[in-house]
Amino acid sequence: MPTILGQNQYGKAENRVVKITRDGDTHHIKDLNVSVALSGDMSDVHLSGSNANCLPTDTTKNTVYAFAKEYGIESAEQFGIHLARHFVTSQEPIHRARIRIEEYAWERIETSEANSKFIGSDEVKHSFVRKGQETRVSEITYDGESWQVISGLKDLVVMNSTNSEFWGYVKDKYTTLQEAYDRILATQVSGRWRFNWTDDEQKMPHWERSYEQVRKHMLQAFAETYSLSLQQTLYQMGSRIINSRSEIDEVRFSLPNKHHFLVDLEPFGLKNDNEVYFAADRPYGLIEATILRDGVEPKIPVDMTNL
Repeated sequence: MPTILGQNQYGKAENRVVKITRDGDTHHIKDLNVSVALSGDMSDVHLSGSNANCLPTDTTKNTVYAFAKEYGIESAEQFGIHLARHFVTSQEPIHRARIRIEEYAWERIETSEANSKFIGSDEVKHSFVRKGQETRVSEITYDGESWQVISGLKDLVVMNSTNSEFWGYVKDKYTTLQEAYDRILATQVSGRWRFNWTDDEQKMPHWERSYEQVRKHMLQAFAETYSLSLQQTLYQMGSRIINSRSEIDEVRFSLPNKHHFLVDLEPFGLKNDNEVYFAADRPYGLIEATILRDGVEPKIPVDMTNL
C-alpha cells in the first residue's frame, strides 16, 4: 500500500540552561528548560536518508547555550524569539521553528539579623532557594512571516477555604454527592495565554511585567469570586485577564478540582462544623475552558499537555 510523509518536525528537547548575570556582588539567575522543534523541507531525510537539509539537533543544543551568552536571557519569551528567528532565517530548508520553554524561578535567601549586619544586607546577593509555587512556561512559533507567542504557568495550587458552594445540579439514580453551601474550593492551575503581538518591535510587550500582572489578576479573581462552581471561577479568572491586559486575546485554563470532603466524625461522638476534611487526590473533576476577546478566533490547543 503506498504511503506519504505527513507532518514532521525534529529538534533537541529539554536543553537545561542556567544563566548567571553578575551585577557586581549581586547575581541574577535565569533557569530554563528549552525545547527546539524545526520543520520545513525535510522529505529527503525521511524518504532517502539524505541529511543535506538537516541541521543536527546537537547544533540546536549548542545554539541555545551560545545565545544565552550572546543575547542573555531577559525573559523566556524574548529568548525564544531570538532562537526561532535565528533558525528560520539562517537555514533555508527550515520554514518553521517552535520553541517551548519552562522557567524555574529562584529567590534570594534571607540571612539572620546578626549576619545581615556583617554583609550589609538582609539577603545574600548570591544565594538562592528554588521557588516552588509554579513553573512558568512559554511557546514561541515563527514561520518566517508571522509569530505566535503563548505564555503560561502550571502547578500553581490555590485554595479558598470558604465562599464556595455547589448545589442545584442534575441528579439521577447514581447521584450520591451531597449539596454543599460552604465548601473548600481548591485547584492546581494550568493556564496559557496568547499574545496579539505580531512583529512590531516597538509594540512588543514587556514580557516579565506582563507575566507578573497576568498572575496577579488571575489570583485576585480566584480570591474575590464568590464561587457557585469551579467553572464560574475559571471564567472570572480568564475574563479578568482579558479585560485587564490589552496585549492578550485568548486564555485557556485546565483546572482539576482538588476535592476536600468533610470527614464523618459522628462515630466518635464529635461534630464536624466545616473543620476537618479528607483531601482526595483522585479521581478528580477536571474543568477546562477557553476565554476569548470578542471577535477573536481560538488558537491555543485544547490539549495543553504538550505545550
